Amino acid sequence: MSEDLVIRHCAPTLAGIKTGNLFSCSCPDRKELTKALSRLNRKLVPRGIRIVPLRVRKGHALIYAYRPHALESDLADDHARELLTQYGYLPGNLNACVMHLMRRLQSAGEFPP
Repeated sequence: MSEDLVIRHCAPTLAGIKTGNLFSCSCPDRKELTKALSRLNRKLVPRGIRIVPLRVRKGHALIYAYRPHALESDLADDHARELLTQYGYLPGNLNACVMHLMRRLQSAGEFPP
């Protein structure tokens, strides 16, 4: 996965306009995807952005690029907390929310679940 792909699909997040962006990309080799994401995270994490694979299936990956600080702020909203709690999320724990989203997407037959 190239930096150009991330720039093209995640410009609003990279610019600080949005909390996060989802995009899909080709993934013929999961190990190569992991290496590419590690390389990208080394550059992006110091700038307050993380990029993770939410789901990898049938040669494609669903990627989530997000600003953890902004997501924590979004999850602090009372209406968001109420809605997310109904779906089994723990809005007080950012990492648990991202992991729950991964599990939901990985267990679903189709996207969105």
